[in-house]
Amino acid sequence: MADQAKTTKNRQSEKLWTPLFIFIIIMTLCSFMVGQGLNSGTSVYLNHLGQGATLAGILAAIFSAAAGITRIACGPLIDSAGRVVVMLGGTIFMVVGTALPVFVSDITIFSLCRILQGIGFSAATTAAATAASDVLPLSRLGEGVGYYGLGQALAMSIGPALALFLVNTNPPENLYLGLSAMAALALVMTLLCRYEKNLKRLPESSTYRLRMEAKQKKGKVENKETHKDEGFLHRFFELRALPGMLPMLVLSPAFGFGIFFMGLYGTSLGYVNAGLFYTVSAIAMIVVRLASRAFMDKVAPIKVMTGAVLCGVVGFVMTYFGAQNEILFYAAGIPYGLCLGIANPLNQAVAVKNTPAERWGAANALFLLSNDIGIGVASAVWGVVNDLAGFSTTIVCVIFCIVASLVVAWFAYPNHGLTEQVPKG
Repeated sequence: MADQAKTTKNRQSEKLWTPLFIFIIIMTLCSFMVGQGLNSGTSVYLNHLGQGATLAGILAAIFSAAAGITRIACGPLIDSAGRVVVMLGGTIFMVVGTALPVFVSDITIFSLCRILQGIGFSAATTAAATAASDVLPLSRLGEGVGYYGLGQALAMSIGPALALFLVNTNPPENLYLGLSAMAALALVMTLLCRYEKNLKRLPESSTYRLRMEAKQKKGKVENKETHKDEGFLHRFFELRALPGMLPMLVLSPAFGFGIFFMGLYGTSLGYVNAGLFYTVSAIAMIVVRLASRAFMDKVAPIKVMTGAVLCGVVGFVMTYFGAQNEILFYAAGIPYGLCLGIANPLNQAVAVKNTPAERWGAANALFLLSNDIGIGVASAVWGVVNDLAGFSTTIVCVIFCIVASLVVAWFAYPNHGLTEQVPKG
């Protein structure tokens, strides 16, 4: 009991909200505001130019492809070149890609801008996720990852609303002017996040700090044999992150439906304020992440995942019956937001904790790629199912994905998730 009390006291004494961590959260908020804003505002902007939805769809695919390819390349680059270097490059790409449409409306240049936006967004957010893991005390990693996700949660609510407001002002290019200013703020925050050459800015139990200090004591000698013998697959994909990646891959189609089709579903039901669902869900995500200290790093991962899955099932059952009740439709955003707010940081923490610290960049890249694939591919499938069988059938399929993610987690989590994962080397 005395040892347990001492451990709890030490854990509580480790500072979580350092300036570095706050800078990274703000940088993440700005980056996701830009990404969410571009995805929701581009189609409206093109409509102002007299272009159809087909071009908007093609440009969305270009953005997604650029982001996905960048995720793959970023993993080893983050681990070799450094977190801040990749964050810096990503935010610069975001600034350039978002600012250019203010001055040029040519469709060819516009397509190039979508590539730059996808590369920049993906590089910046992948590196930021790894940097967040670096600057957190080891014993509060899961809790900290939950707080880190606040930037994404806020962006889901604020980003689309801000973009739609800006694009409907005169001129509509204000969309890109406002979002490029947000990207510039992300760049400033990145410049304040330098810690790789000043390890004393990190908590004493930071895994990154401990690893780099140990390396310095050894005279900065690295085991080049290991890097030399790595295969192509291992270099770009950290397969030890699969325990966290696989459950999220199966669960993310549910979030894909929420992101791309929930507004359309509500609108098809005649609900004028269908976007209120997103506001409610974002509030729920923020609340659960602020409360994550009560269970993250303290409760077995499989138990936490079970709670998230139950919330997801309840949310989509409410959505199903929300076809007859508008209030029920909006209220479904609460359990939906709880599911997303718990499952995402939980599985990211599992992926990171199961991976050696020197491979956290590749681990985060693989985890985020699973989100991109699950949401992107499933969204195309849901569109077909909607057209062929209607929203009610699609929602049943979504519920099946949510339940299946728990089954995958049971087999994927180390020790079936019954004990807390201990970070590797």
